[in-house]
Amino acid sequence: MNHMTHTSARRAGSPWWAPERHADIRPFLAARAAVTRVIRGWFEEQGFAEVETGILQVSPGNEVHLHAPRTEIVCPDGGRSIRYLRTSPEFACKKLLAAGEPKIFEFARVFRDRERGDLHLPEFTMLEWYRADATYDAVMADSIVLIAHAAQATGIRQFSFRGKVVDPFAEPELLSVGVAFQRFADIDLLATIADGKGDRDRLVAQAAQRVRISDDDTWSDIFSKVLVEHVEPQLGQGRLTILFEYPVPEAALARAKPSDPRVAERFEVYACGVELANVFDELTDAGEQQLRFAEAMREKQRRYGERYPIDEEFLEAIALMPQASGVALGFDRLVMLASGALRIDQVVWTPPAGEL
Repeated sequence: MNHMTHTSARRAGSPWWAPERHADIRPFLAARAAVTRVIRGWFEEQGFAEVETGILQVSPGNEVHLHAPRTEIVCPDGGRSIRYLRTSPEFACKKLLAAGEPKIFEFARVFRDRERGDLHLPEFTMLEWYRADATYDAVMADSIVLIAHAAQATGIRQFSFRGKVVDPFAEPELLSVGVAFQRFADIDLLATIADGKGDRDRLVAQAAQRVRISDDDTWSDIFSKVLVEHVEPQLGQGRLTILFEYPVPEAALARAKPSDPRVAERFEVYACGVELANVFDELTDAGEQQLRFAEAMREKQRRYGERYPIDEEFLEAIALMPQASGVALGFDRLVMLASGALRIDQVVWTPPAGEL
């Protein structure tokens, strides 16, 4: 017992590159390699092209609560330009769809400021893929298959995290956001949406007894609090959960559902309460996307005192882009579950810079 305690203390105080500490995570890294091989092979069998898009971008993305590292590049003439480390390869991938690529995927290094924890890294791998001329039912099927392939690659029979377990081979649960809010928080969410916007007062009336609400909380803030505190912990138990039909104020880059404009054709995949993937039936209306970006950047300025540029070339591209569906899957999280790791930093080759 004393020897084990001494060894653990020595490893905890050692740098990440100390051989005895690296040995602890080598099995998880072997699992990462196995999952990568299987997934890359599956995409190749399906006729996808693997792409590599630029990390430095004019705009890192235009979501209110995503934050990106900023840098400056010096041009040959001495001029200086601001660039951002991308939070997603989405803008570049959609430009490739506009260019005529029909099916693409990327293991993309992406960056997020203000994020670190058992499930978050400031630099991580996002697996994104897109199908042109496909509805999100097609990429929903892709997501289910790839998660099962990851489990097969490591030989694990069930995912487990924080006391929750999932059979990755079982048929997923399909659950709309509206039903989930009713079931887990007793909130009629769709009754708080009108004319494409959330009615804050109506949501406050239902949610005040469920979550703490601040005076400056928007409809989206309250939605997120209920989702995180009451809904997400219930998802992906026993089997995967596909949470679909997000309310249209949370559409981001997804299109509204033609038969019900209160919701968007967006879904997320959960396992053991962990969000694994975010999926859109992509918005191709450049005017609508520009309005969403502008509104999001106004809110970002109000809340955080900053805003990111809008990539005008991206807006031009989506006007030319075919109808498509795309997935952003947290690859490190998937490997964590498929390998039996307890924390996301156990499945990456190096920890964030500056950490031991």
